[in-house]
Amino acid sequence: MAIRVHSISPSWELSQLLDIFPLTIRQALVRLRNLEDIIEVVLDLGRPPEARFEHDFIYLTDVPIGHEDIAHVCSRVSPFGADNRAGIEQTLHRISAIRNRTGKIVGLTCRVGRAVYGTIDILLDVLRSGSSMCLLGKPGVGKTTMLRECARVLSEERKRVVIVDSSNEIAGDSDIPHPGIGMARRMQVADPALQHAVMIEAVENHMPEVIVIDEIGTEAEAAAARTIAERGVTLIGTAHGQTLQNLLMNPTLSDLVGGVSAVTLSDEEARRRGTRKTVLERKAPPTFDVVIEIHDRDRLAIHKNVADVIDALLRGYQPQPEVRQRQPSGEVTVVQEADTESMPRLSEAYDHHDRDGEERERPLSIFPYGISRNKIERAITNLRVNAAMARNWDDADVVLTLKTLERKEQPKLKQIASDNVPIYSIKTNTTTQIQAALRDVFNLGSIDNEEIALREAEEAVYQVMLNNNAIELSPQTSYIRRMQHQLAERYRLQSRSTGLEPNRRVRIYKTTET
Repeated sequence: MAIRVHSISPSWELSQLLDIFPLTIRQALVRLRNLEDIIEVVLDLGRPPEARFEHDFIYLTDVPIGHEDIAHVCSRVSPFGADNRAGIEQTLHRISAIRNRTGKIVGLTCRVGRAVYGTIDILLDVLRSGSSMCLLGKPGVGKTTMLRECARVLSEERKRVVIVDSSNEIAGDSDIPHPGIGMARRMQVADPALQHAVMIEAVENHMPEVIVIDEIGTEAEAAAARTIAERGVTLIGTAHGQTLQNLLMNPTLSDLVGGVSAVTLSDEEARRRGTRKTVLERKAPPTFDVVIEIHDRDRLAIHKNVADVIDALLRGYQPQPEVRQRQPSGEVTVVQEADTESMPRLSEAYDHHDRDGEERERPLSIFPYGISRNKIERAITNLRVNAAMARNWDDADVVLTLKTLERKEQPKLKQIASDNVPIYSIKTNTTTQIQAALRDVFNLGSIDNEEIALREAEEAVYQVMLNNNAIELSPQTSYIRRMQHQLAERYRLQSRSTGLEPNRRVRIYKTTET
């Protein structure tokens, strides 16, 4: 049986927001031709008031905002909570305050809240599957709007839905929830720091089938989300981050997708995988079964099996999610299918290895003479070539050594050369140099300096994350150094340039250095 939603008129809700502003600002807003598209109104002390739209903004008056203007608005909204947010009764609008050092309000961001129906037709099949979902996206892209619509649709399908509303943004600033959540129940949070406790309380006291949470942002909330999922309750929430990779590299929230730990493999297992002995692996099942990246209101990227995607990411694969687009006609089309071949399940990969190992081409055996075995294994993984380490030189197809050792005419190298085993020499014992040699061995062609520098930075990022030791990269131009800094920043690591030109180079480290 369908449940009809009696929605409050959008024009009435907008008029409620207009009524909180001083007369001159309200009149300027009413005169706007595109008032229906407004996103927020910004009032900063000593500056003209702004009306902001998705890609633009305009000044409403030439008169700077004074203390009396801010006091006028504050007197017409609910009291500000610990998170410096307030609202307007029976609406979804959010008023956020900026305070000075003494606690006085000197700025207001008045965000327009709208209950937009029909926004989740693009993922309705995923919602009805019963999978736990996490929505990601930049601020203002519509995560909360979509979350509210998910709660409404599931409640209309006779699901027991409970919303944990930390800032009253999902169900409005009133003891009576906004009609936009349908028949879902809403639990308010007195203090945002206590959201994790309210999440657990919702499960223990109210027997929900679905819990909806906005803005999971702390370690305690991530742990509470895992507890909820382990109790068999479907979880639908949003988290800080724009992509699945952002979530994975966030040490506070990575537990939502299983978390990451360093694992040391046995020699046999490392050979079977064709990887180095120390690898990064997912340490637990993900809290969320599905992660959805919201690119814009009409375009989504859906990672349907988060466990497999995380495993593939940690093995160096690039995830290819299913991408859906809502056309102007309202039709939803799949513009990119999920590429399962680039994200093999580990168990399937091992089964395939066991079944077809004899039929596959024998890997090239490499014997390291004076070179780190771990770095060769890392280079093999990076290049994805069919190679393995040889225990003895007489079992090897190729020998890798240093030029300094070759010049000294080591007796063992002479013996290897006399047996016609190819010897490849490199200048320094680095992964970048080893990769360049392997490219020659496998005829992969040369790579430019920029790619070599970025791969060196990627190797350094991995080592810093694993061992917490600072690493200095090779000297580079200012352009390449800037890209190396950006790479470190992407993984939430620190970096700085050191030295003088032409030997100026980047140093990557985990904590701030003095």
